[in-house]
Amino acid sequence: MKKIAVIGGGASGMACAVQLLRAGREVVLLERGDRLGRKLSATGNGQGNVTNINCSAKHYFSDDPKKVGRILDRFGYSETVRFLEDMGGIFLPDARGRVYPVGRQASAVCDLFRAELEKLHADICLKTQVQRIAFDGEFDLMWAGGHMRADAVVLAAGGKAAPHFGTDGSAYALAQSFGHTITPLSPALTRLKSDPALVRGLKGIRVDAGLKVLHGDSICFECRGDVLFTEDGVSGDAVFRASSYAKKGDRLEIDFLPDVGKERLSEALKVSDGSLLCIVPNGLGRVLSKRANGGHGALLSLLKAFQLPILGDCGFANAQVTKGGIPLIETDENLQSLKRPGLFFAGEILNVDGECGGYNLQWAFSSAHAAAEGILQC
Repeated sequence: MKKIAVIGGGASGMACAVQLLRAGREVVLLERGDRLGRKLSATGNGQGNVTNINCSAKHYFSDDPKKVGRILDRFGYSETVRFLEDMGGIFLPDARGRVYPVGRQASAVCDLFRAELEKLHADICLKTQVQRIAFDGEFDLMWAGGHMRADAVVLAAGGKAAPHFGTDGSAYALAQSFGHTITPLSPALTRLKSDPALVRGLKGIRVDAGLKVLHGDSICFECRGDVLFTEDGVSGDAVFRASSYAKKGDRLEIDFLPDVGKERLSEALKVSDGSLLCIVPNGLGRVLSKRANGGHGALLSLLKAFQLPILGDCGFANAQVTKGGIPLIETDENLQSLKRPGLFFAGEILNVDGECGGYNLQWAFSSAHAAAEGILQC
């Protein structure tokens, strides 16, 4: 293949372009925004959580989880760290396996890619939104005021989440024009809404808590991490992870003291006569004490099993990733279209989303590698 067009200058698009350029291929990287890697620059709360040492298919949702596993096996955590460190920098895991640059700056990870692309003399077209792709033996990509022809196309234009970064879901139409279907789309890794009356007075309070998602009497998911109260629900790391499992009508159960058993907590409440000083943050303690209205059992229940009904999520505008997309069953092992050979996919546009903790960026890098391998084999 002579010329390759990579549509999308996010993590997957840049990673794919770098690998193809290193192999000596002619690549044009097309990005609708005015700069590359805007979403990458914000990942991990701006600290750059690029992958996770615990990466495996069990942390992902897809129509073909076995294929996800095979692609991760080919290019997983260790290969990703090696790939990034070959461009510069040092990347290390934290206690939970989340891998960050030592400098803890996501924008610097983006700068690594930009510098590498410059070193490889990449042909980059910014402010270029591909609006249509035709095929007549070659691909013809068209945008306002221009077009190009290519032997292969990598569609890495993202999903529908976080439209302020330029991912509004319009790229799905490019795949649909070749006969691809799109599975239902929904926000993932997002805040969850609840009854504002139940979180009144708690806005801004952050706690390290145990969190469960309850569907009826069944536990759908449980984890431990940050829970941050908002004016109409909850946010934070634990909530983002839980949001992949939670549905409207389910309940959240929060254990504010996961390291303290009920018996020990009950004794402390008796000694303190219900005071929660040095037990939970003062603001949280005042709200819970008022709601318990002097009842020892009620206060104990609020501390260990605080219940919130899930009324919904906060939409694509506040989500980190998109659930749904182009089904993996419509692609081969290198994520090449089974409907139009020469068309490849990478990143969030596919029906793959991961849990919070670096898993989605790992998929961006793993899928980019699979697409690059597929093109290099042609």
